[in-house]
Amino acid sequence: MKYKVETSFLKLKSYCEAENYKGWDPYDGLNSKLFQALPLKKWDIARLIWIQFFKRSPINFRNLTRVPKAYNAKGIALFLSGYCNLYDISKFQNTLYGSSKELKAHIIRLANLLLSLQSKGYSGSCWGYNFDWQARRLFLFPKNTPTVVATSFAVDALLKAYVITKNENYLNTCISATKFVLKDLKRAKYKSGFLFSYSPLKGNNTVFNASLLGAKILSQVYFFNKNTILKNTAQKTIKACCEAQREDGSWVYGNLPVQNWIDSFHTGYNLEAIQTYHNCTGDSTFQTYLEKGVYFYLENFFRRDGTPKYYHDKMYPIDIHCPGQLFVTISKLNLFKLHNVLIEDVMQWTIQNMQNKNGYFHYQIKRGINSKISYMRWSNAFMFNAMSCYLLEHEIQRNTI
Repeated sequence: MKYKVETSFLKLKSYCEAENYKGWDPYDGLNSKLFQALPLKKWDIARLIWIQFFKRSPINFRNLTRVPKAYNAKGIALFLSGYCNLYDISKFQNTLYGSSKELKAHIIRLANLLLSLQSKGYSGSCWGYNFDWQARRLFLFPKNTPTVVATSFAVDALLKAYVITKNENYLNTCISATKFVLKDLKRAKYKSGFLFSYSPLKGNNTVFNASLLGAKILSQVYFFNKNTILKNTAQKTIKACCEAQREDGSWVYGNLPVQNWIDSFHTGYNLEAIQTYHNCTGDSTFQTYLEKGVYFYLENFFRRDGTPKYYHDKMYPIDIHCPGQLFVTISKLNLFKLHNVLIEDVMQWTIQNMQNKNGYFHYQIKRGINSKISYMRWSNAFMFNAMSCYLLEHEIQRNTI
């Protein structure tokens, strides 16, 4: 049975708008008012167990333990990017998604909301998550600690909003975000360059996709202000990350033994960031690495029937981030037409197997058990942006034949 993507997307759009873009997250267990009332909150092992229980459980205990639905900055950025894509579709024709005027109003509202969610007290504009997060190595990221990942998604969305609205505040905020990257993120020397840290906190400077997303921020802003410091700095960390690429075209998640896995959506982040650097700077130095990475990505993370895999060497879990990132990455790489069969198969598989009848998307499918909890940032915002990319690419192709 072939599912109509437009209908699926409209169901998702209606659901998210009805929820006012607020929701739960796989990692928000420490927002529980019950847990915060217990002395266990001061014990790192207890925090780790609690957050992992909420993340892994297929049953949602958030209402019972009083975890409130909330805005997540990365989620809002993804919705903003999605509405910018819908606005671009509306330039071709009147659509089911709203008029240009209506979509622009959504863009302004979400962009201003995103501005209000900034983390305070840093060298430049930056964003974090709306929950305390206990990392594997017993490292606590307090609520609203800015990360290069959340900041990258925010910058990407605000620059799209700037192009549409011409609101200088959006562009200036993104320019400010480069100060966060250059001044607040730490740098660890690696091979011929360096790696940016994941956040301003110590001990998190080994993640390749985080460093590449820092380079993405610098590259995107360079496109607008032509500050060569941004281009040169981005080039240095991209070079280091490309030197970390394995011979088969893959990247491990990070530089530590406990980060020695290879997964789908972080690989997609890497490819998107390198392509963004090429597009924004005109420097195609890393094309060979990019081509090797694309080949590994498409050959190892998607089965012929459209099933998306999380890891390159095993089937489960199947995570909604994996198909979602495919559509964004392939759009950025301008490979939609070339890989149209794969794109269609993955989209149809995802709608059939991971979308609820109420419109939202499920979190994960595991061997023998599924997690069908609705997560606003991880699942719905991610697929909202991904599906809008898909729909925009089809509209572009339809109008260029």
